[in-house]
Amino acid sequence: MTLKRSAYAAFASFGGLWGAWGAALPAVRHAAGVSEGQLGAALLCIGAGALPAMLLAGRAVDRFSGRVVAVALTLLALSGVAVATTATNLATLAMLLLVLGATSGATDVGINAVAGAAERAAGQPVLTRAHGTFSAAVVVSSLITGGIEAMGLPVAVAFALVAAAALAAAVPLWQARLTTGTGEPATAAEPGPVSKTAWLLPLVITGLIGALAFAVENAYQSWGAVFLRDQLSVAGGLTAAAPAVFAAVAAATRFAAGAATRLPAGPLLTAGAVVATAGSMLLARSSTLATALTGLALAAAGTSVLFPTLLREALSGVRPEVRGRATSAVATTAYLGFLLGPVYVGSLASAAGLRNAITGVAALAAVTAVTAWPVARWSGRPRHGVPSDRHTVSPRRTQQATEVDGPRHLPGVRRPG
Repeated sequence: MTLKRSAYAAFASFGGLWGAWGAALPAVRHAAGVSEGQLGAALLCIGAGALPAMLLAGRAVDRFSGRVVAVALTLLALSGVAVATTATNLATLAMLLLVLGATSGATDVGINAVAGAAERAAGQPVLTRAHGTFSAAVVVSSLITGGIEAMGLPVAVAFALVAAAALAAAVPLWQARLTTGTGEPATAAEPGPVSKTAWLLPLVITGLIGALAFAVENAYQSWGAVFLRDQLSVAGGLTAAAPAVFAAVAAATRFAAGAATRLPAGPLLTAGAVVATAGSMLLARSSTLATALTGLALAAAGTSVLFPTLLREALSGVRPEVRGRATSAVATTAYLGFLLGPVYVGSLASAAGLRNAITGVAALAAVTAVTAWPVARWSGRPRHGVPSDRHTVSPRRTQQATEVDGPRHLPGVRRPG
């Protein structure tokens, strides 16, 4: 299996796990015998486990390459099975969610590093397509899990299917080499001295813009159904249309953006954030189900391209042997937005009402529209002393490029998109 296909398979199993989790959450809560408040507190353990794991995973990926990703993906799937089968009280649920969060955080960094390496090797927008695969897998897995429950089977069956898919995806990753996109040793001049701040600052700031995008995305995934119920009095069964439409449109948009390989990053980031802002404002002012779902669809289309494009631009400025650490810096910072987005909406809703809270989400998207491209362009720019991939090529590839295209074009070194 090629590295590109391995990336897609890994993202599919990752999305499958979280699709099953979202659909199975009521059953998990019932099995653990916890209240809504206790469940909310236990869910914080996912973030508590994920953040430190994401910080550590990048260095491990740089050192051990695909083996770390394979192990993390396998442990994540097994953690899902464990939550579904052994969480019988608040204590065990919290402990298992801590493990689930840690393995999820490590997997998140690892599979993005795999997709980044595959993108450099293939010269194609693998990251965007991989994130589209994730979104599609979330939708499919949630539907399958719902069908399994409707058949009277335990939700552990769904997690077992996800575990099987994760194991299949992990096998080729065990041998995957991520330090170079080509399988050849990279050669470059030794980098000069560089401070830790100079190395991390552009990546962290890019991650902060990614955090805005994730805050918008998870705000709607968490509060979309509540908005339909509380503001539009939509019946209980139909409220599930909010997260389903959001995930489906996000997947379709990512696949479309991945197919259009020549889309420039600047207009894509700006247009995506502007569309997300418009969709948010439409949702905030909606009075019918159709208008609300249209607003959610626009918000999904706009936000779906932001993080993959930001990550691609950030990774374009680093050498392959530090791609794991670079991915960790961006992804960990961006994950803060994923955690805080729903909290942001809840706080605004308590103070000013849910419609005004959605307007607050539109404000986050508007800030992203102004800042995303300047920050991404600055982050991806080579800097003196910073390990850069822009000028890191093997002698063999340089010779081949010169023979085929002349000295000005080096395949696999140009920035994708």
